[in-house]
Amino acid sequence: MRVLVVEDELKLASLLQQGLQDEGLGVDLATSGEQAVASAMATEYDAILLDIVLPGCDGFEVCRRLRAEQVWSPTLMLTARDDVDSRVRGLDCGADDYLVKPFSFDELLARLRAVVRRGGVPRPAVLEVDDLRLDPATHRAWRGETEIALTAREFALLETLMRRPGRVLSRFELLEHVWSGSYEHRSNVIDVYIGYLRDKIDRPFGRASLETVRGVGYRLRATAP
Repeated sequence: MRVLVVEDELKLASLLQQGLQDEGLGVDLATSGEQAVASAMATEYDAILLDIVLPGCDGFEVCRRLRAEQVWSPTLMLTARDDVDSRVRGLDCGADDYLVKPFSFDELLARLRAVVRRGGVPRPAVLEVDDLRLDPATHRAWRGETEIALTAREFALLETLMRRPGRVLSRFELLEHVWSGSYEHRSNVIDVYIGYLRDKIDRPFGRASLETVRGVGYRLRATAP
């Protein structure tokens, strides 16, 4: 397994490199945001250990840039910041996990193994299906260059469908994801909100991306007619 360690504190970087190498891992070091981006784009790493506070662009920006360039190496953020906002921001920009300094090396290894097991699955910070775009971090959505105003429920429903383009989702699945089972399964709330979405993302643009699959559920077409 090959890991990129991005850390500008040279003592910590050296300790991490030695510890990971003792575990049989191949380790490359980067000490700035720009160097991290260049290394990760040139080499396919099994995982990236990414500090947030870096010279040049910070870890958040590094992660955003890598995801924008379709680099999906599992990323574990390392930081001295223990506030919720920083953790949320790190995860929203595309990181897979978050570890606060000081940390146990055994915990670092365990979290590293966990993110590597999940693999480099595409997890874009901004979802795109055809010309629909949705940014979960800022709760904004667009059809082409036109921004679309969505309520919280409409946004959650569209996000659920956009994370599974081309797949038919039953009303039960949509209720579980968007309403957490708080509505009875026979409720027509899904049908109502699908109608709301069609009025916002399809009809004004002459599109038909939301498809009803009779007796099964709904599907967001990957390419809308």
